[in-house]
Formats: sequence, C-alpha cells, structure tokens
Amino acid sequence: MTQASESSAIAAGAKVVLDIANVSKKFGGVTAVDGVSVRVPTGRILSVIGPNGAGKTSLLNMISGFYKPDTGYIHLNGRDITSKKPNQIAAMGIARTFQNIALFSGLTVLDNLMLGRHVRMKAGVFASALYWGWAQKEEIAHRERCEEIIEFLKLQDLRKQQTAALAYGLRKRVELGRALALEPEVLLLDEPMGGMNQEEKEEMARYILDVNQERGITVVLIEHDMGVVMDISDEVVVLDRGRRIGGGTPEEVQRDPQVIQAYLGVAKGGDAA
Repeated sequence: MTQASESSAIAAGAKVVLDIANVSKKFGGVTAVDGVSVRVPTGRILSVIGPNGAGKTSLLNMISGFYKPDTGYIHLNGRDITSKKPNQIAAMGIARTFQNIALFSGLTVLDNLMLGRHVRMKAGVFASALYWGWAQKEEIAHRERCEEIIEFLKLQDLRKQQTAALAYGLRKRVELGRALALEPEVLLLDEPMGGMNQEEKEEMARYILDVNQERGITVVLIEHDMGVVMDISDEVVVLDRGRRIGGGTPEEVQRDPQVIQAYLGVAKGGDAA
C-alpha cells in the first residue's frame, strides 16, 4: 500500500492487524527482502505481487516464523512476533498455505484438517493416548469444527478419502481447509491458484472472498494471476528484487508506470517485453 492508502484505511477506522516494518533478509550475498514495510488493516485482502525472485515468499516466511528477519520487526495486534517460532505464531492467530501442497497424502481429508487443529488442542499426551475424559470431549469438539469447514468448502463427499487420490484443485482446497481449521485471524496464502485451470481459479477466488467476508479473516495473498488479484484485492503491494516499489488499490497499481515496467514487462517505449 502507498502511505496515502495506508493512512486512509487507518483513518477510516480500520485497525492494523499486521505491522511489518523495514524487514530485510539475506542468504549469503543475496538480499531476498530489502527494507520492506507493510501495514495490513484488519478485515482486508492484501495481495503481494512481483516477478519471480522478488521476495514475496521470503516475506511470508518471515511473517509465519520460518525465517527470522535480519532487520526490522513484525507485530501482530501490537505484539512483537519477530523472533517467535512458527508454532507460537500459529497459536497467536496466523495460518498459511504453501506454494507446493504440503498435505499428508496418506491421511484422509478429515484427518488433515484435524492436524490443523493441533495448536488448539489442550488435553495432555497421556489423556489423549488413552482417550479419557476431557480428551474425548475435546476431540469431538475439534471434529465438529472440522466438519463445519468441510461443509463450507463443499468437501462432504470426500471427507474420508485420502488426499493423494484427489485432483490437484481439490487438494488445494483441502490445504485451505487445514489452514482454516487453525481458526486464524490472519491467513497467508502462497499462490493458492498456482497450477489450476480457469474454473478451479474462479472457485478458489470465491472461497477466499467468503473466508474474508463471511468469516472476517484478514488475507495476505501471493498470486501471479493478475486478473484474480485485481478482482478480489482491497490493496496490492508490489515487490521487485526484494524492494517495495509500489502499492495501493488495484486501480492505482494498474496505473503505476514503475509497476507496469517492473512487473508486467512493459518497456519504456511502451512495447510489451
């Protein structure tokens, strides 16, 4: 987002749920992310776009705790999560999906979603192993929550199927369901439509909108399909070679000459690269 867009959103009463300030990450002599700052208002869909190698996934990895920033900080609802571990960040309310599907292929759809509840489970190991008392009641409650997500994503007929047997687009939907099972406040989606056909992309776009609008979950999205990005995003941030080069509403981004040249490959003379 541009400073003006961020200020406008916050001035309109939107609380900042995710505050990313001047984060950088180097791998050897390569700078993957270079001093990037983003403020994400609650309840928005924010897309992060840019060419391959722009630092998009590295940024998500820092938010979710898989990478630790070399500089800067990341706050969730005012709490510093910069040095937190991935499981701690998940418990605080940030869930994510991955560019490459990371399901347990030998488990059923329902079991994969149940695994997404692990940070919400409170029963001790001994009680869970013997399925006693509170552990039994807790599992029933978690199972009910997962069944509700299965219904939301229209996976009822597939709940007992192993995910390895599912079509690619359905596995992507199951991965979204596993992230939702965490009951996140912020959902990080890394190319949720990569490899999908047009019909599958349209379905996934509808689910993302429903997740945001019906469930009130803030979404930070990486996606290469510009049609999808411009259709569903409230705000767009543009990275190039690890740096933030632009941002704002989809309309503002589409008119930004620097963004057009860097991301869409339009040369200075106006010819498409």
